[in-house]
Amino acid sequence: MRIFLTTALIATTALPLAAMPTTASAQSRAEVRDSYRDLQEERRELKRAYRYGDKRDIREERRDVKRANKEYARDLKDYRKAQNKRYRYSSQRRNSWKAPFAYRSWDRGARIDARYYDARYAISDRRHLPRTNGALRWVRHYDDVLLVNIRTGRVIDVHRNYF
Repeated sequence: MRIFLTTALIATTALPLAAMPTTASAQSRAEVRDSYRDLQEERRELKRAYRYGDKRDIREERRDVKRANKEYARDLKDYRKAQNKRYRYSSQRRNSWKAPFAYRSWDRGARIDARYYDARYAISDRRHLPRTNGALRWVRHYDDVLLVNIRTGRVIDVHRNYF
């Protein structure tokens, strides 16, 4: 009976804490996109205020743009935090990522060993890199990005100081 009462007491105190709402965070791409669209709309309204409005309208629109910019930045930060695996390299400081082998400058056409383009060095976030087909893979080598043909080990393209 004592165990039952203790369990019931713990459940009644823990249930309201679990049901409390937490702060809202943008965890979907659609929410970030909507925040960006709101920011763009506020910028257009500020341009209209500069063109047709008075000083009070301009001041209000500037305040709205600033608020929308902060909201977009917060939503983007929350989204990236939720998608931590995809954005793990872009959020780190420059020169903080080190591979377990020494740096070497690669050129196009060079043949490299498979340990340099292992799956753990593949770049999962290709926001500013061109798409690749099945045999090609973008890999990170310190601050450089290499496009490697994983079947032959040949370097197809090199982007130096990418990170």
